[in-house]
Amino acid sequence: MGDDATAKTVDWREIVVVVLLSVTTIMTAWVGFQSSKWGGAMSISFSQASSARIEANRYESVVNRKTSLQANLFAQWAAAYADKNTELADFLADRFPEPLKTAFPVWMASKPLQNPDAAPTPFDLPEYAIPEAALATVADHRADAKYAEALRNNQRGDNYTVLTIVFASVLFFAAMSGRMKSPHGRDVLLGLGIVLFLVAASLLVFYPKLV
Repeated sequence: MGDDATAKTVDWREIVVVVLLSVTTIMTAWVGFQSSKWGGAMSISFSQASSARIEANRYESVVNRKTSLQANLFAQWAAAYADKNTELADFLADRFPEPLKTAFPVWMASKPLQNPDAAPTPFDLPEYAIPEAALATVADHRADAKYAEALRNNQRGDNYTVLTIVFASVLFFAAMSGRMKSPHGRDVLLGLGIVLFLVAASLLVFYPKLV
């Protein structure tokens, strides 16, 4: 009877070890796959963030170029106006490009020379809005969002890498439990492997996944 009980105990432990090793091997491969997928998603997000930042810089370059040109034209108009060269001042004002062409009459209507509350220049008015400035802001926000997404994807990939290590530890403890001569030692290592497996499997359930 004692030998039968011992045999049954050994069989039970062996079955648990085989099942644990089999399931853990599959899950180790799965979390490794997920880590790789999230690493790829991180690279894509970083690339998209970089592209959006380049786009924003390109729009900002256009904004700076337009602003510089129009500020130069406005300075020439101001000089002509101060010299009472009405013909030249009107000539320049008639050829102001947008959005200075729209903002300039609004600024003049505010009587900036007499009204202390008037905007210092047309460039300070809401009517002076270069479209590329809004596009640059949108691209900047998109770049920030993609960068934050890349960081999240990187963290998710790291989480799966940690799970890979935990599952590898489960494989180690399960395999070593069969080599221990002491029944107590075998039970301790197998129990530790089972606990680690349950913890890792529980975390895996809640982690986001890519397929």
